[in-house]
Amino acid sequence: MLTSPAAFLTGVAILIIVVWDAFEVIILPRRVTRRFRLSRLFYKNLWSVWKFTVGLSRVKKVRESAFGIFGPISLLILVAVWAVGLVLSFALMQYGSGSAVNVTGTNRGFWTDAYLSGTTFFTLGLGDVVPRSGMARALVVTEAGLGFGFLAGVIGYLPFIYGSFSKREVNISLLDSRAGTPPTAGELLRRHSYPQGQNALRELLKEWELWCAELMESHLSYPVLAFFRSQHDNQSWIASLTAILDACALIMVGIEGACERQAQLTFAIARHAVVDLSQVFNTSPKELPADRLPHAELQHIRDVLAQHGLKLHDDAAADQRLADLRRMYEPYIYALANYLSQSLPPWIPPKKGKDNWQTTAWGQAAGFVERQTAVTVDDHF
Repeated sequence: MLTSPAAFLTGVAILIIVVWDAFEVIILPRRVTRRFRLSRLFYKNLWSVWKFTVGLSRVKKVRESAFGIFGPISLLILVAVWAVGLVLSFALMQYGSGSAVNVTGTNRGFWTDAYLSGTTFFTLGLGDVVPRSGMARALVVTEAGLGFGFLAGVIGYLPFIYGSFSKREVNISLLDSRAGTPPTAGELLRRHSYPQGQNALRELLKEWELWCAELMESHLSYPVLAFFRSQHDNQSWIASLTAILDACALIMVGIEGACERQAQLTFAIARHAVVDLSQVFNTSPKELPADRLPHAELQHIRDVLAQHGLKLHDDAAADQRLADLRRMYEPYIYALANYLSQSLPPWIPPKKGKDNWQTTAWGQAAGFVERQTAVTVDDHF
């Protein structure tokens, strides 16, 4: 058959695009700022379609379940897209170089080359289609090696992703008993109003300073982690991060005897993580449709904290300082939450409720036991 330089060059171009994209996603441990990327195009379009389709359902449980499987299933689809791209690229190169193969029972052509490429990439080695020229043999050997390396890369990539996800969720789960469900800044401060509670709060903020740094490093390098949702529908990494930022802002505005310096450090790295992640997902800051902390609610927080021995500064300068701090992160994290179809937590629980650790699937069957336990432990909170 005649050679086709255009087909060969097209195959080379597809090969370079797919291999380089897989390298950036799996191996390169840093954020890629280049606008055109196969994986970025893939996620942008797939997430838009997925979010629109899921949004058609009015049942919250169904929506959350569908959003929860997007992260894992998108990884599998992306791997399949890479594999198809690599098989197609080598098929085009075989076809462009003249389909120099020996085949029995059928005519040579593009689909025969695609069959050879597929069996070579997945290392089947059936032998019913055999390369007969130097170029064809070189392409087969190259593809076989690339297929083996691709499989090894994917095998190493998936456990790392799930390991990073599990590590992220540990602190989120621990925050349940410390800040309520969903976590709120007012509840976090209230539950640390006991004697020596400020020392515990300082250690907690220090742990979250490290958590935010790890979140930034892992999610900038592997943005797909942002689509992985927490085990419980009323928990999320965005809600937890927002509650920590809110709490740091309140402490920085002024709570007598609080850990202001540690709050400043945690606020700095948390805000850094939010802004950088907004750049990764190209979510420009947006004004919130409604004030998350109207003056009446802020005064309510002051009253609640005062009842527990924590005095929050109450003057115009403090209010202005708090507003300035909120403008540094709320528009960014709101845009990010809106893009990922997640919600921001309130500043203080609107009503008394149970934390996740206080409930079970058999709550109605064992309601008395749960009520007794909840009352006993809540006395300490």
